[in-house]
Amino acid sequence: MSDWSVTLPDAPRPGTPESRLDTLMAAPSYWTARAMQEQGSRFFQAIGMALDAADTHNRRLIYATWPAECWDFYQRGRILEAVGE
Repeated sequence: MSDWSVTLPDAPRPGTPESRLDTLMAAPSYWTARAMQEQGSRFFQAIGMALDAADTHNRRLIYATWPAECWDFYQRGRILEAVGE
């Protein structure tokens, strides 16, 4: 049996900044923003407040400006969500 699956060169690969941005944009921002506000430095607490109030364009801007940090807080937010805080 042949494997006809093809990965397009322009398709984001898992773990790349493009796929992470897509994941962040598809997920509700509540838990990411909450993790920022509860666990971040004063700077990221303020970014969390901004993220919580942001429209789609500004959410993308926040995620694109601090991609690694937002990904870290997204993962922390998933943990908060899982434990039901």
